[in-house]
Amino acid sequence: MDIIDVIKQRRSIREYKNKAPDDSDIEKILEAGRWAPSGLNNQPWKFLIIKENNLKNVIAKFTKYGHIIKSAPVIICVFLDKSSTYNRDKDLMAIGACIQNMSLAAYGLGLGTCWLGEILNQKEKVHQYLNTDNDLELAAVLSLGYPAGDIAEGCRKGLKNFLIKVNK
Repeated sequence: MDIIDVIKQRRSIREYKNKAPDDSDIEKILEAGRWAPSGLNNQPWKFLIIKENNLKNVIAKFTKYGHIIKSAPVIICVFLDKSSTYNRDKDLMAIGACIQNMSLAAYGLGLGTCWLGEILNQKEKVHQYLNTDNDLELAAVLSLGYPAGDIAEGCRKGLKNFLIKVNK
């Protein structure tokens, strides 16, 4: 499949079948994330894979999109590793590329994801609950699983809405 087609067809999935992805597929998805570009190749990300329902249910309480977390057989918490950072802005962009790679890889494996960022409003509470190292800062949660139902067709604004002209 052409990469442009993959990019255009991938969708955020918010409801999942009650079927967990294979560990080998999860590893492939993490590998795709690991190969994202980063400034100075510092690879400023860390991953926490959560499959346990009790743990997911508690994490779900930290976001108004908790139903997505509860529906997903797996969530991947993506952290900024502050001990390897050199420029916060660039490192957060690298983490965005990492998450996009993982989302595209999941789609290629027949899986769906949803990039959850609203949970960052409660990232300190998540940090306290998970008792993660102080060098780790939650950057996003990625839900993962087999889509439950049809995937809607996407729509985007036309490209000319994003082009800037410089008038000199």
